[in-house]
Amino acid sequence: MAEYKLLLPSMGEGVMEATIISWIFNEGDFIKEDESVVEIATDKVDSDVPTPVSGKIIKILKHKDEVAKIGEAIAILETEGGSSDSEAPEPKSYEAVKDQIVQPEPEVINTLEEPLSNNFSSNSNQNSDLYLSPLVKSIVQEEKISESELKTIKGSGLEGRITKEDILGFVKNRSSKSESFSVRELESSSKQETAPISNPKPSNPQALQINDGDEIIQMDRVRKIIADAMVNSKHTSPHVTSFIETDVTNVVTWRNANKNSYQKRDGEKLTFMPIFIRAVVKAIQDFPMINVSVDGDKIIKKKNINIGMATALPDGNLIVPVIKNADQLSLSGLAKAINDLAYRARNKKLTPADTQGATYTISNVGTFGNLMGTPIIPQPQVAILAVGAIVKKPAVIETEFGDVIAIRQKMFMSHSYDHRVVDGSLGGMFLKHVNDYLENWDLNTEI
Repeated sequence: MAEYKLLLPSMGEGVMEATIISWIFNEGDFIKEDESVVEIATDKVDSDVPTPVSGKIIKILKHKDEVAKIGEAIAILETEGGSSDSEAPEPKSYEAVKDQIVQPEPEVINTLEEPLSNNFSSNSNQNSDLYLSPLVKSIVQEEKISESELKTIKGSGLEGRITKEDILGFVKNRSSKSESFSVRELESSSKQETAPISNPKPSNPQALQINDGDEIIQMDRVRKIIADAMVNSKHTSPHVTSFIETDVTNVVTWRNANKNSYQKRDGEKLTFMPIFIRAVVKAIQDFPMINVSVDGDKIIKKKNINIGMATALPDGNLIVPVIKNADQLSLSGLAKAINDLAYRARNKKLTPADTQGATYTISNVGTFGNLMGTPIIPQPQVAILAVGAIVKKPAVIETEFGDVIAIRQKMFMSHSYDHRVVDGSLGGMFLKHVNDYLENWDLNTEI
């Protein structure tokens, strides 16, 4: 018999640690190779960790709510075979086992959390050699921690990296010092002034009043990450939203004519989303400065066009899987990619890589029967499009014989953009081009 150390595998770029949510098995249980043994949570996504070997759990090293570093042992297994740890098989990489990973709580964020890695406070040196995870960087930005202050923090993470606990401890100590300093200032001032000094108003918001019958519901992890990301985006980007009403009669007519043959041929549904994405991709090619991110006083123009697709989950939360290099996909390729990501999102089978790297996002609020919305930009993107419900309306149509009133298929689109780098002219012209591509959709388009 031999002992084998079960290590926390790599969970993707930028993820350096994970929190243990719960153990699926207990000490003394026998587990089979590739069987999920523990649920973990990172600042990008929640997932299960499978074991690369079969054996009996003889000791759990990291318990519920404890943090483990990537590559750190979380349990010891007793396996058949060699006589030492070194003879046990090497742990499989994340890429090797990602198909077996089950994600009970996909994080939106990732899709929303991952972009925070570029959203560093402007008073921090962007050329710093300090490595900070996206979650730590978001705390640094929110608390306005300077680079000189960061260098005073002793990291407890792998290779001395600063962890969430390190940065929160620093913030707590800094707040205590600041409060003590303020008290000393007031005491010193009171000795010099004859008039009494009133106490400053508390900065904390007043506690909410809870009445009889009110129900208190604790946010789950996904909702907390969504909340933090949305607040961060509003603090980061001055949002402007433009609206347009689009005649999508040609789009509806074309889809109705092709959806049955497409499903019969490919075994998949043909939705409106591939058409919307095709129009957005063409507009981005016309206006590449929409496909950018902001890094301090620098604008990073993205080479790839990666489209995020906001997807509602059965539990009411949201996740944004990403269609990579959408400009290189045919209409049929877009439809297959959309159906695949939507299916895996709703069945909790996305990997962390599936929610990373978006450069522009589309949210279909029309699926909920809404006419329009004012979407919040997922950082570090600078724009997001919301498409509303398609409804029949009477409209004035210009013909060679004069104006007539006809029934048309209409849809509102709303485009929110970051006014730091996208002015009304750019944001408005981009939206108009998306509108034009949809209104002039060719009824002979092949799929």
